[in-house]
Amino acid sequence: MEQLVQQIEAYKQEIDLFDAKTPEEVEEFRIKYLGTKGLVKAVMGEMKNVPNEQKKAFGQILNEFKLFTESKYETLKENHQPQADHQQQIDWSLPGDPIAAGTRHPLSIVRNQIVSIFKRLGFAVAEGPEIEDDWHNFGAMNLPEDHPARDMQDTFYISQNPAWLLRTHTSSVQARVMESQKPPIRVICPGRVYRNETISARAHCFFHQVEGLYIDDNVSFADLKQTLYFFVQEMFGKNVKVRFRPSYFPFTEPSAEMDISCLICGGDGCNICKHTGWVEILGSGMVHPKVLDNFGIDSNKYTGFAFGMGVERITQLKFQVNDLRLYSQNDVRFLKQFTGVI
Repeated sequence: MEQLVQQIEAYKQEIDLFDAKTPEEVEEFRIKYLGTKGLVKAVMGEMKNVPNEQKKAFGQILNEFKLFTESKYETLKENHQPQADHQQQIDWSLPGDPIAAGTRHPLSIVRNQIVSIFKRLGFAVAEGPEIEDDWHNFGAMNLPEDHPARDMQDTFYISQNPAWLLRTHTSSVQARVMESQKPPIRVICPGRVYRNETISARAHCFFHQVEGLYIDDNVSFADLKQTLYFFVQEMFGKNVKVRFRPSYFPFTEPSAEMDISCLICGGDGCNICKHTGWVEILGSGMVHPKVLDNFGIDSNKYTGFAFGMGVERITQLKFQVNDLRLYSQNDVRFLKQFTGVI
């Protein structure tokens, strides 16, 4: 053991005199003395040759030798740290990086514009739950359980209770308004709706609607047409052409779909309008008397009209967006295009 102690003292003198002039030499020191095959490792392996009664004392010597070598290495490493480039140092007196201004989502922009237009006509905003019961979503809207029109809407039912579902239209909000208010009623119902459809460029399993309802004395189809004419001109401009086509909806009679001249091709015909020059933007009609009776509203005294439109379709026409999936992919490149649009 005495011979090993003398050898360790010699190694310590050798290490103490070691002087590294480059980072490479510092690394050489680490490999030679502290590496897995280095000197410290080899010396510590001699512990097995030391008598048991001397192991404690020799262990302390080995530990001191290891700490001494590690301390020398840290000193060498600190002396050869690369100096920071003065030009790369942070100047705390400089102003911070500007934070880019955010923007509303295009669907929110168009929804707010739609709401603003109808508010100017005296419509109030009404909202309701997205998880709805069958009565408010279908039954109250003149769609009993065996009604074939239910097949038009692929519905997400709640598995634990099929009497509840994700609303397929915001007509359920109209139902709740008629349930809690008496005429005159003039509301629009914006919100998200859900249908079990395959996601593609033209369809999605969730989308957004704005529906309107007006019930009062002597409300006529002419009132409906003039209301929608005003909306289209305010939304798309005075030069847009409009036409109404007869249609069918269980909760309105008579019913009509409203088309506008294609804003993409100017009515000449393109893929968006299927080369017809016209694009359907909403459905409408006079509220079915049975719907009024379902909520205790006298259908002999009151009449009303209703309409509904998809916000995605209006946004597509206004901003020429050709893929519905872009609305929900959160692609910053797409969203940045609407910066500054109010």
